[in-house]
Amino acid sequence: MDSISLPPDQLNSVGVLVRREIEARLLIPLLQSLEEEFGREQVRQVLREVILKIARQQGIQIAQSAGSTLAHFAASLDAWQKCDAMQIEKLEQSERRFSFNVRRCRYAEMYAALGAPELGVLLSCNRDAALIEGFNPHIRLTRTQ
Repeated sequence: MDSISLPPDQLNSVGVLVRREIEARLLIPLLQSLEEEFGREQVRQVLREVILKIARQQGIQIAQSAGSTLAHFAASLDAWQKCDAMQIEKLEQSERRFSFNVRRCRYAEMYAALGAPELGVLLSCNRDAALIEGFNPHIRLTRTQ
């Protein structure tokens, strides 16, 4: 069977926020059914592990296509901000440090609007550290909130 895979630049043409909403609209009812059948904690643990594995691989792909410095990572944030999905305030950007505050997160708003605000952490926020680990294992993510 032939496989169809979009290059990352085409996949990002719809924006990450739109992709996450499409994923969530499928995953939320699927998770609810699986949790009823197998238990909430067990299903969420499996999902967490799968999401982290996907995020690490995505980080590797970003580094392979764009480079693996903090400057390259900062430039890659455009994909996550597309469609005003995330508003950030850059605090510091140097060769060794990239700091910013998230002023608005439409990802969190979207999960809340779908009636599953707790899934935002599981399906989106948890990806960040694993993505950075795949992108460059020497970069450390520190999240204060």
